[in-house]
Amino acid sequence: MTPEPGERAAAVDPTGRETTPPKPWPAAGTRAAALSGGTGGPRSLEPLVTTVLDALAEGARRRGGPIAAGRPEEITAAVAAVFAEVSAGPGAPAGAGGSALERLTELLARGSADPAEASCAAHLHCPPLAVAVAADLAVSALNPSQDSWDQAPAATALETLLLQELAGLVGYDPGRAAGVLTSGGTESNLMGLMLARDRILGAASGRRIEQTGLPATGPGRRPRVLVSAAAHFSVQRAAALLGLGEDAVLPVPVDRELRMDTGALAAALDGCAGRGELPVAVVATAGTTDTGAIDPLRDCAALAAEHGAWLHVDAAYGGGALLSDRLAPLLDGLGLADSVSLDWHKLGWQPAAAGIFLVRRSETYASLTRRAAYLNPPDDEEAGYPSLLGLSLRTTRRADAFKIAVTLRTLGREGLGRLVDACHELALAGARTVRDHPQLELHGEPVLTAFLFRYLPADGTRSDEINAALRRRLLREGRAVVGRTELPGEGPGRIRLKLTLLNPHTTAVEVERLLHTVAAAGRTEEDAR
Repeated sequence: MTPEPGERAAAVDPTGRETTPPKPWPAAGTRAAALSGGTGGPRSLEPLVTTVLDALAEGARRRGGPIAAGRPEEITAAVAAVFAEVSAGPGAPAGAGGSALERLTELLARGSADPAEASCAAHLHCPPLAVAVAADLAVSALNPSQDSWDQAPAATALETLLLQELAGLVGYDPGRAAGVLTSGGTESNLMGLMLARDRILGAASGRRIEQTGLPATGPGRRPRVLVSAAAHFSVQRAAALLGLGEDAVLPVPVDRELRMDTGALAAALDGCAGRGELPVAVVATAGTTDTGAIDPLRDCAALAAEHGAWLHVDAAYGGGALLSDRLAPLLDGLGLADSVSLDWHKLGWQPAAAGIFLVRRSETYASLTRRAAYLNPPDDEEAGYPSLLGLSLRTTRRADAFKIAVTLRTLGREGLGRLVDACHELALAGARTVRDHPQLELHGEPVLTAFLFRYLPADGTRSDEINAALRRRLLREGRAVVGRTELPGEGPGRIRLKLTLLNPHTTAVEVERLLHTVAAAGRTEEDAR
């Protein structure tokens, strides 16, 4: 019997009976099972991309603001309802009102916090450039993986060229540096501390730490990581993952602008020496998540070198200043670091992930080198087929360098620098509005594109309560997404609100309007209590 189109031919089981396997769902060749690659892939993608674009627009229209209005449980229930309606299976009809792609995309857009909206200004969560998103679609369609050359020939070459260019931007010698694309600052900080551990502890113990594990140190010679009290929490997480323990991290006091106090750093390093402890790394921050504060990088580099410690700079946020002629001097000394973290999904306007990890000297990467016969056999490399496997903690890895390369070649450093400067100007304008408002208080002048402030209630003892509540009110009403943090120290009065301005198309008038909205929400909260 000749099978119908889409059916598989009958098979014969061990007893001699003819059997027909169940038809796969969806059947090969149907639109739902079409592939995105090959010569026919673009034609398959085209109507689906149109569906997505239409659904994104409809979702944004229905959202009508920076975030969906409603309480968390209400939004969760709405998502669950649509998710159930579009459940698929053999013979299941499309959900009422459209396909799963259409309805879930519309749901995603309607229920998202959209950083392209002027009143969505809480986090280091940028609105990506359209050209970067389009470039990312190409990567998703082709699905190259960076763990072997034969999966990603062009992408391997492109990532190598891009990293050389970025190394030069940081201040490294591109011929001596090395690096890799990462999932973000957390992974990059982990890699920096891993190499610091292997290099510094390895030299002190005469062992290959990555092979033998941490040496027994006893009460003395304990490894230490010194970091600003305002640094990102991923430093402690990395220390835990690397077997050093979170309490191996010594927080160094900061000044009022939340920059590392280098006098306190010098004292902490001297204290380590006096106790017989080993300073493995100093982690400086170039752009704290709360205020954008930048530690004194040259002083940190000198102190780290004096004590034989590795210097890692977390420039996940502040690294964007390298694009601006005006702000780049803030990162003076960055090129002295042994390793650096950058995130272009912050001040680079890329869709996540677009993290970058760089080391000043490629030989310090040695402990990460790995060989797998099925990915990077030595004879392939000897024949000129390069491998990026030994540069990453991951095996399968997207070609995230592509969207950055496209963006750089489209706008150039100068064009991206104008976007950085525009966001910096917005922060300065917002700070002026806060200073001029009788019910708002500014914490400090913006360094990059973020600043802290608070609403001043009539009863000052309720400042923390009112500021926390007004932020939730704005979320619940779908009117604004404003950040929240706490200043270092103890006791009440530490809660601050935060604007992180990463949309270069936002206007100063819109920022002023947002701040007046915050003040109005504060008054409403006071009246409600």
